[in-house]
Amino acid sequence: MNNTTGKKAFGLWSAVFLGIGSMVGAGIFIVIGQAGAIAGDLVTLSFFIAGIIALLCGYSLSKLAIAYPSRGGIIEYLVQSYGEGFFSGALGVLFYIAQLVALAAVAKSFGTYAATYMLEGVTPFYTNVFALSVLGFFVIINLIGASMVAKAESLIVIVKVVALFSFTIAALFYIKPSNLAIADAPSSIHLFYALGLTFFAFQGFSVITNSIEDMKNPATTMLKSMVVAIILVGILYIAVSIAVFGNLTLDAIVASKDFALAKAAEPVFGEIGFKVIAATALLATASAINATLYAVTQISYTLAKDGNLPTVYERAVFHNSEGLIISALLIIPMILFLNLSQIAAIASITVLLIQGFTHTGHLFRIKETKANLLLVLLAIFGTFTAAGFAIYYTSESINNFGFYVVATFIFAFILEVILRLVNEREIKKQTINMK
Repeated sequence: MNNTTGKKAFGLWSAVFLGIGSMVGAGIFIVIGQAGAIAGDLVTLSFFIAGIIALLCGYSLSKLAIAYPSRGGIIEYLVQSYGEGFFSGALGVLFYIAQLVALAAVAKSFGTYAATYMLEGVTPFYTNVFALSVLGFFVIINLIGASMVAKAESLIVIVKVVALFSFTIAALFYIKPSNLAIADAPSSIHLFYALGLTFFAFQGFSVITNSIEDMKNPATTMLKSMVVAIILVGILYIAVSIAVFGNLTLDAIVASKDFALAKAAEPVFGEIGFKVIAATALLATASAINATLYAVTQISYTLAKDGNLPTVYERAVFHNSEGLIISALLIIPMILFLNLSQIAAIASITVLLIQGFTHTGHLFRIKETKANLLLVLLAIFGTFTAAGFAIYYTSESINNFGFYVVATFIFAFILEVILRLVNEREIKKQTINMK
C-alpha cells in the first residue's frame, strides 16, 4: 500500500479535480432544491457563507495534512490531536460511517436521475439497479489504482463543469428578476438554517487530504489545490443558484427539489435541456462516488492499521485494499432498504460536528502545524455554528431528530468498544515518510 516512491498520481490540477469531483455531486443537484425550500433565493448567500467556512476548514486541514501526512486524512488528525485513545477512535468510526451513508445517498440520487430516462419513469426497482451498478463500476475503477482514479476524475470533471457552465451562462439571460426579489424571500435567519445543507455540498473537499501519499510536492500542492477547488466550486454554486432561482418560482423548486437543476433548464432549453442536465447530474453524482469512494477506502485502511476495524480491511486487492470491497458491501443494504432522506440529514450534521472536533483538536497541535490561530478558531466557530442551526431547524420538521444525532454518536462509541475488544489492539498514530 505504500506509494511514497515512484510516480505520483496527483499534481495540482488532478488534486483540484479530485476535490471538485467529490464536492460537485449531491450538493448542486440535490441540496440546492432542499436548501432553497428553507432559505428561498437567500440560498445564494447561504452558499457564499458555507464556502467561506469550507475555505477556513480547508486551510486547517491542509496544515494538518502537511504536518501529519497519512492516507487516513481526518482520522489521522483526530488521533494526532486527541491521542491514541477511545475518543479519537470513536470519532474516526463515526466519520467512516458518515462517509458510507453519504455515498449511499449519492448513489441513490444517481439511480433516481438515471431512472428518469426509463419509459416507466422513476421506480424503486430502476433506482436501485442503477445505484448499485454505478457503485460496482467505481469499485472496479478504484481497484485499478490511484492513477486511474485521477485520470477518470479529470475527464468527468471537465465534462460536467463545461456542461454546468454552459447551462448557467445561457440561463442567466432568461432569468426573471421578480423571482430573485429579496422582498419575497424568507427572513434572513433562514439562510443560516440552510447552512448545514449548503456546507454539506462543499464537504467533499477533505478528500484532497487523503491523496497526500500520491501527491507531488504536497508542502505546496496541498493548500493550493484545496483553495482552488473550494473557490471554483463556490463560484459555480453561486452562479448556478442564481440561474435556478431566476428561472423557477420557489414553488416549482420545492416541487422538484430532487432534480431542481434539471427542471430549471426547461424554461431555457425545453425538454431536451432537462435531459441534458439530467445527464450532467449522472456524471456529477458518478464522479462524487468515484472521489469519495477513494477517500473511504483510505479511511478504512487507516482504521484497520490503527486497530479499529477488522484486519480484513488491510488485505491488498489489486492496487487497493480489501477495505474497498467491504465498504461497498456495507453501502449496498443502505441503498436497498433505508429511507435516506433523514439519514442524509444526520450524515451532514455529523460531518459538520466531526469537522468541528477536528479543528478544535488542531489547537493542541498548532505549534507543530504552524497554522494561523485566528483562521483555525474561525473554522471551529463556523462548523459548530452551522451544525447548531441545522440541528435546531431540522428538529422542527423531524420528530426526535436530536435523539437520532445523539444515537448515532452513541452507536459509534459502542462500535469502537466492540472493535477494540475483538481486535485487542490500541489505536496508533499512522503517518508516512514523504521523503
